[in-house]
Amino acid sequence: MIAYIKGQLTTIEDTAIIIETGGIGYEILCANPFRFQEVINQEVKVHTYHYVREDQQTLFGFKKKEDKQLFAQLLNVSGIGPKGALAILGTVSVPEFVSAIEQEDDKYLTKFPGVGKKTARQMILDLKGKLVVWLPDEQNEDTIFYQDGLTTQEKRGRIEDAIEALKALGYTDKEVKLVKTELEKAKEGSVDDFVRQGLQLLMKK
Repeated sequence: MIAYIKGQLTTIEDTAIIIETGGIGYEILCANPFRFQEVINQEVKVHTYHYVREDQQTLFGFKKKEDKQLFAQLLNVSGIGPKGALAILGTVSVPEFVSAIEQEDDKYLTKFPGVGKKTARQMILDLKGKLVVWLPDEQNEDTIFYQDGLTTQEKRGRIEDAIEALKALGYTDKEVKLVKTELEKAKEGSVDDFVRQGLQLLMKK
């Protein structure tokens, strides 16, 4: 099992990033590769899940260890494959997903691509009670999701990066323009936070 890869981020593609280390370029599939845009050509550490089947070996990559751990848990749910698990992680934060599971909110869960009511109920059945370690402490919730102290210019720059990432995922200028207005009202955060919030807003439209 390859737990993580540390090396230079050389390429960002629509569905993957390439990290070079020891003269080898590793292609790593990600939920949203453009979340790594701010560290292109720099050394990065990516948590990886080595997916092995008789006819396939694939590396899936994650910025945070808890994202990787949730991905692994989702693969244990009947009806959820790697693509489905990756799509879920691309549109929601781990604590938000865990909250939906614990509240048995199948209506929320069926918003994810490829998740019907039957699969949503299966996720609740298989995962409820197993993920509560990732629920945020209410007193510290803001510090988990957002970074304080951004200047207006820094926040605007991160939102612009997030908008470009959404466009790269296929959303139109008209769609992202509406999302941008909402993001400007949002709490401070990283590019990753703004991309995730943008995807959540687009799912509601």
